[in-house]
Amino acid sequence: MEVQGPRVLDLFAGAGGLSLGFSQAGFHVHTAVESDSWACDTLGKNHPETRVLRRDVSKLVDREVETFFRSAPPVGIIGGPPCQGFSHSNVTKKDPRDPRNSLFRHFARFVHVLQPDFFLIENVPGLLRTHLASGQPAIEVILGAFAELDYHTAHAVLRAENFGVPQIRERLFIVGSRRAFSRSPFPDPTHTSIQSSPSLFGRDSRPEYVTLWEAISDLPRLEAGEGREPASYVGPPKNAYQELMRNGSNEVRNHVAMNHTRRIVERFKAIRVGQSQSDVSLEHAPRMRSNGHLVSKQRYDQNNRRLAPNRPSHTIPASFYANFVHPFQHRNFTPREGARIQSFPDSYVFLGKPTVVSHRLLAREGRDAERHLCQYAQIGNAVPPLMAGAIARHILHKVMAPECLPTCTATT
Repeated sequence: MEVQGPRVLDLFAGAGGLSLGFSQAGFHVHTAVESDSWACDTLGKNHPETRVLRRDVSKLVDREVETFFRSAPPVGIIGGPPCQGFSHSNVTKKDPRDPRNSLFRHFARFVHVLQPDFFLIENVPGLLRTHLASGQPAIEVILGAFAELDYHTAHAVLRAENFGVPQIRERLFIVGSRRAFSRSPFPDPTHTSIQSSPSLFGRDSRPEYVTLWEAISDLPRLEAGEGREPASYVGPPKNAYQELMRNGSNEVRNHVAMNHTRRIVERFKAIRVGQSQSDVSLEHAPRMRSNGHLVSKQRYDQNNRRLAPNRPSHTIPASFYANFVHPFQHRNFTPREGARIQSFPDSYVFLGKPTVVSHRLLAREGRDAERHLCQYAQIGNAVPPLMAGAIARHILHKVMAPECLPTCTATT
């Protein structure tokens, strides 16, 4: 299959949020590297033009990297390397907050070996507040490492809702280029808040933020435990966002509601918009696992919060199956509703089980073989494709070297 577009390599690819955004912007994601088998299944299903390597990035030695990409070197490397320390050997002499002790250093190693025209790193904004034991900011170490490789870098915290994603989500992005930046490597917002006031040059012409209800209101209504795979739409799209998300699809996948107990459903009925399980009366309060007759002393404000329909959603995390309650129905979100909130189109199918046992419990019981990224985790961990696409288009037209573009036709 012949694919047009500058070749990019996606490291720590997950379910493919960055890959999808870059593909939609005109890049060819030639290869994606991901260690989780279920996420790899999702990548293979939705990106048939991409070579998916189920490998641990840290286990790919330089010689393998050179061999894999000798015939098709990438113009760009993208990915979200976890930056928490992972080295357990000689831990007393290592700072676990040092990105040189994390998977970040393997991202930098790929950049060193492959020498791409640009790279893009995605991470949490908290990285900017992380300091090493010496007091040095972690971001200085990261930028310094790429400066040693002769890359110019810039970083910024971008908000997903500014790019048409119906979700309040902040993410840190670091762009590196072999050429000095003549302008900002980050795109301007395409959307604005409802509260935006007219400027001196007239009213802001950008569309307003997409709300939660605008994102999901056309999906089939479900009560707890309902849904089938696949499902049919119950009517036409109600707005431009829904039309964009349907993307020509004639069915709905990953839209099955969790099977809550009657007690949990009654608790959800007592939760109003903006409230969570910490606000319910003792009658509906969570019970202790060891004794179902006793009220639990622990109530988590971030669990089972009913979201407002007329605003963008709160940030969708990996555990969003338990974090939020549907604005009108007495249940948690389905994976598809989370995917809509993340701006994955309905044609994008997530494979693997919807949920799995807690990874902490599996690790405690030595059941590492059962650790997988479930559908909810794949969705919650992803970079919103609309956000990724906005960045990718800006890089393509404003950052990349023009002489690179004619050589970027690839055959897979």
